[in-house]
Amino acid sequence: MNWLKYLLLPPLVNVLLALLGALLWRRMPWLGGPLIALGVVGLLVLATPMASHWLRDGLEPHRPPDLAQLQQAQAIVILGGGRDYDAAEFDWGDAPNNTTWRRLAYGTKLHRDTDLPILVSGGRVHDEERAEASLMAAALLEVFEVPVTWIEGRSRTTAENARYSAELLRSEGIDRIALVSQAWHLPRAVTEFTRVGFEVIPAPTEFASPPPDVLYAWIPRAYHLRHSTQALHEWLGRAAYGLRERLFRR
Repeated sequence: MNWLKYLLLPPLVNVLLALLGALLWRRMPWLGGPLIALGVVGLLVLATPMASHWLRDGLEPHRPPDLAQLQQAQAIVILGGGRDYDAAEFDWGDAPNNTTWRRLAYGTKLHRDTDLPILVSGGRVHDEERAEASLMAAALLEVFEVPVTWIEGRSRTTAENARYSAELLRSEGIDRIALVSQAWHLPRAVTEFTRVGFEVIPAPTEFASPPPDVLYAWIPRAYHLRHSTQALHEWLGRAAYGLRERLFRR
């Protein structure tokens, strides 16, 4: 079902709306015209700094923890956020992508502030040779000179991150964690880790930047379209998780 989310997210959903509008234009111009406009104008609006910030800002309720909060944790859990394939500048083959590097950098800071042990979590989403968690562990050790205590390399989703991390940490008597991820992703991750029995201290990174002043806030750019798509993907994920929870309760 992974393919379904791509149909519902820009830019593909915008292209499909515009194509559908073009096909309907001659027979039903009253419907075809608005569909074309919705596809094209919607794509341009989503590419603006204003829309990007608005979509992400609503996903970021958690603030960075202070030292007193972190001292209540027993371990730091860093979630994988994706990989770059055949990264030429490293000797590992694949390497963490920019999203994951940001999480690793912040996890490193928390480790140096607290000396807490680290678990990295991320598997083989497309059956790659190495689990994402092993790439993260290599990056932490070789680039940041930070050791990793646990490597969880089976998970493919946020829910599996939580379930498989729990299997590793419960055997160590650990149930209070600082959870590291992007600010927009963390609320859903906190829900999943809480569901499997953890007491979670949210540790968000990479908050949405405020849009620039006046005119520049409405100039479309591919950079902001990517962030809008990312935010819509997260909103879609929350809706899916919420529906699953409601159906499960019934």
